[in-house]
Amino acid sequence: GGAMDLVAGVKRVVVLMEHTAKGNVHKLLPKCTLPLTGVAVVDLIITNYGVIEITKTGLSVLELAHDITPEYMQAATGVALTFKC
Repeated sequence: GGAMDLVAGVKRVVVLMEHTAKGNVHKLLPKCTLPLTGVAVVDLIITNYGVIEITKTGLSVLELAHDITPEYMQAATGVALTFKC
């Protein structure tokens, strides 16, 4: 949430974040539970586990961080992922 002026009318929105919260709690979920800054404006998410593209059909992993397997990333994510890497 926050800073609507940062996402309104821009061509591309990239989110940089830790993949999980304390205690390995999922941060990437099917639906946001926090107040929204913008709806359907994020194009790419870069976490300490890899690079994830937002597509019309869901989240697609483009790149994995060193020593992160697809199985590990999926277990740490609260929504289904597809892997293009």
